[in-house]
Amino acid sequence: MVAIKQISIFVENKPGRMARVAKTLSDAGVNIRALTIAEAGDFGVIRMVVDDTEKGYRVLRERGLTVSETEVLAVELKDVPGGLYEIAKTLGDHEINMDYAYAFVTAKSERAMLILRVDDIKRATQVLQEAGVRIATREEIQRL
Repeated sequence: MVAIKQISIFVENKPGRMARVAKTLSDAGVNIRALTIAEAGDFGVIRMVVDDTEKGYRVLRERGLTVSETEVLAVELKDVPGGLYEIAKTLGDHEINMDYAYAFVTAKSERAMLILRVDDIKRATQVLQEAGVRIATREEIQRL
């Protein structure tokens, strides 16, 4: 399977919390590749893909932050109108739910990537690959 690991950090929704996370990773030499922040009242969830998941997870835990790892897919997306539709339709046609997603465009490789959490990662991988969708490996994400 080509799933990659995502780090989720649960923090109070207060000024300076994101700076603490970013500084911790920066000081450890861990580079953030993709990021999303969702707020839920007094707390927030920072989800990110980094170039060294194990190290990022460890240094954040050592700083006393509440951290978890989740398997996600890094799906190459056509950077054109309808690119997301193709992915969403393929998954929907196979009754696979998209729990959440966030995207980024790489300047170096000129690719759009969709970080995708689904309810059945194994089936999602299979149906997307059968539909001709390219799924990036951990090593590819590290090099972006």
